[in-house]
Amino acid sequence: MAYLGKPQPEIHGTTTAAEVDEMLIRHARERGFELDIYYTHIEAEAIARIYRGADEAIDGLLMNPAGFMHAGYALRDCLRSMRFPYVEVHVRNIDKRGFKSVTAETARGVIAGFGLHSYCMGLDALLALIEDEAAGKGQKR
Repeated sequence: MAYLGKPQPEIHGTTTAAEVDEMLIRHARERGFELDIYYTHIEAEAIARIYRGADEAIDGLLMNPAGFMHAGYALRDCLRSMRFPYVEVHVRNIDKRGFKSVTAETARGVIAGFGLHSYCMGLDALLALIEDEAAGKGQKR
């Protein structure tokens, strides 16, 4: 996802990862939340960052697993052990493209197919889950 806007612009568009980052940081701030954005092309690094986030008591995870969705079984198993809510996002409708996400089965929900709006929609869903859990009315896994 760090290369967003570069390869396959006919599929993913030309918006860069930096532009998406700006959009999400602004969207989170407007709602009173802080966002930490992390990119990696290595599944083990993604897993290590998620475990570190758990140790830091993060409130939730919004993730586009990109290529990890195909065979990210280790990532899926890591996500299963997390107590914070996870929302998965995809720019494109992965079902329409014939893909199945192995990581999606650990998510509270999946937002896909709304272009870059998927990120803000996913962030709004995650923030609602975090607020519900803080208020004691969250749906636990």
